[in-house]
Amino acid sequence: MMEVILKQEIRKLGGKGDVVRVANGYARNFLFPKQMALPATAANKKQIEEMRAAADREAARLRGDAAKLAEQLQALTIEITARAGDSDQLFGSVTSRDIAAELETKGYTIDRHKIVLSNPIRMVGEHVVSVHLHRDVNVPLTVNVLAEGREEEEPQEAGAEEGEAVEAAAETAEEPPSEETSAPSDAAEAKEE
Repeated sequence: MMEVILKQEIRKLGGKGDVVRVANGYARNFLFPKQMALPATAANKKQIEEMRAAADREAARLRGDAAKLAEQLQALTIEITARAGDSDQLFGSVTSRDIAAELETKGYTIDRHKIVLSNPIRMVGEHVVSVHLHRDVNVPLTVNVLAEGREEEEPQEAGAEEGEAVEAAAETAEEPPSEETSAPSDAAEAKEE
C-alpha cells in the first residue's frame, strides 16, 4: 500500500487534494499514467494545502453550478421513443447513454456516467432516474418512454368507442344495396336462358 495525492475526484476513493492509501499496482498502473494522482512525497505533501484551498474554491463553484442545473432538471421531463411489443415490453432497453443523448438535444450536456440506473429501462411508461451532478447534488429526472408508432395515441374513453361504432352501423344501414349484391341474381337469370 502506498499513499498518493489525488489530482481529481475519483468515485469511491476521494476528492481532489485528498491523501489516500491505495495498492501499489493501482497507483503505478492506473492513477499515475492517467495523471490522476501524485506520489505523496515530502515535496508533494507541502503542496497539499495549496491544492486543497484551490480544490475547495473549485468545489464551491461546481456545487453552485450543479445546484443551478438541478433546479432546471427537476422540472424537466424527457421523452424517449423506442420500439415495443403489444405488451409494452421494449425490444432492447433504454440506457444512460440514450438518456444523455436526449438531454443533449434539449441543451443539457451531462456525462452518461452521472446518470444512475439500477437496471436499464425495459418497459414503456414513466420512470424516475437519478442524476449525480455533484458529490452533494443528486436530482431525480423523469423519463417517459413511448412505444414507437404509438406516440400520438391518446387513450379513448369507452363511451367514445361505442359512439363511433353506432355511427358506423347507421351509415351502413342508410346506404342503398350495391351492385355486388344484385350480381348473383343476374347470374341466375343468365342460367335460366
